[in-house]
Amino acid sequence: MTNNSTSSISLTDNDKLTLATAAHGAITLITAAGVKSAGKVAVAGALALSAATGPVGHALAEKQKSVKLKGKSTAELADTVLPALTASMSLLQQQDQTEAANFRSTVLTAVEAGARAERGGTGPAMTEMIRKITEALDAV
Repeated sequence: MTNNSTSSISLTDNDKLTLATAAHGAITLITAAGVKSAGKVAVAGALALSAATGPVGHALAEKQKSVKLKGKSTAELADTVLPALTASMSLLQQQDQTEAANFRSTVLTAVEAGARAERGGTGPAMTEMIRKITEALDAV
């Protein structure tokens, strides 16, 4: 069986970096918004990302040494991650609608997995961060 999705999409190293920054950054943002279980949130989100399939899964599985997810505040981190989420959706939609949907679903599944790991459930800050992540994914 041939996977047509793999052959219909071509991701440059820069594209892969954008996808990785967006996906891993989304997990970093919800981790920053959590209050009780940051480690568990990060691990659950990262494990969910590792289950990604298709070209998106391959891109996220590659070691991206250039991914910079540092900031002195959550606001600085969001200034990098939220635009990367929108850019990722835009570049994927230009090449393959199915892969764009796959990326969106992958990120939201990882965010949800991270959020479920928050002891005591998500609080207002994490709920708001999830809304901002979803909004950035849907901005195209």
